[in-house]
Amino acid sequence: MAKGPSGFMHAMGLQWLEALVNTGEPWPDLDQAEQRVQQMQTKLHQWAADDPGRRFDDLFNLICHPDFLTVAWGRVRGNKGARTAGVDRVIPAFISGEATVEAFLGKAREQLRSRAFTPLPVRERLIPKPGKRGQWRRLGIPAATDRLVQASLVLVLEPIFEADFKPVSYGFRPRRRCQDAIAEIHYLGTKGYNWVLEADITACFDEISHSALLERVRRRVGDKRVLALVKAFLKAGIMAQDGHLEDSITGTPQGGIASPLLANIALGALDEHFCAKWDTHRDSSARARHRKRGGATYRIVRYADDCAPRTLKEVPV
Repeated sequence: MAKGPSGFMHAMGLQWLEALVNTGEPWPDLDQAEQRVQQMQTKLHQWAADDPGRRFDDLFNLICHPDFLTVAWGRVRGNKGARTAGVDRVIPAFISGEATVEAFLGKAREQLRSRAFTPLPVRERLIPKPGKRGQWRRLGIPAATDRLVQASLVLVLEPIFEADFKPVSYGFRPRRRCQDAIAEIHYLGTKGYNWVLEADITACFDEISHSALLERVRRRVGDKRVLALVKAFLKAGIMAQDGHLEDSITGTPQGGIASPLLANIALGALDEHFCAKWDTHRDSSARARHRKRGGATYRIVRYADDCAPRTLKEVPV
């Protein structure tokens, strides 16, 4: 399949192309939009899975598309944080009424298409960590329009990167949950993995390197407009609770809609490292020789920034 814009548009089909260029296209019904978005996501995922080295161009038009923005807004409105405002003081749950919603979506789309969109700093909110007295979790709450654009960005990028993510990762992924990670740990326990090392990446969301993350995004995304959008969100800054504006030198704000996906893209390097180690000793005789030399055979199970490598004790192979 051609990788250039013309080949990509052709693959999308005539209906999609007409909708993209027709600025007078009415805003779609949510159910119909969800169906078309799912069809496009299926294509993106299949193309990514079929060609692991493919870099996608012309993704920006999908982010701006009425179908993607409509579905994105449905997810923003349905999020439990919809009643919390960012620095813009706009509460997404209070944006209601067909005319008001269409005006809001239309303005965001026009800002994106004209390249006038600039993310606002996230509003800092400190919440206590469960079970950890005196420790606080730092959340960053984006503005309403920023949440909409981030949600649309995730709709486009997630099916592409899902083709690359390792099965050992369970956090913030479609049709995966914490209970699945726990079940995997129990299953490995029945296969001779007798030791569990629980690990947590300190301040993971706060310390992710922007340059390293963007480099991993570039492996799959060739559209410079999308790369610029991701970078803009990373560099948007933080409005602290005392009103002080802080620069975003590292990290992706915990609380942002795109942050879980971006964190998984960054932590994919960890999964690849552990999976490569396992592949080296996948053969039973190779594992036996490795353990005889004092080495450990281990598997990783990761849920976001929490992981539990399990090691195999001296047992018959």
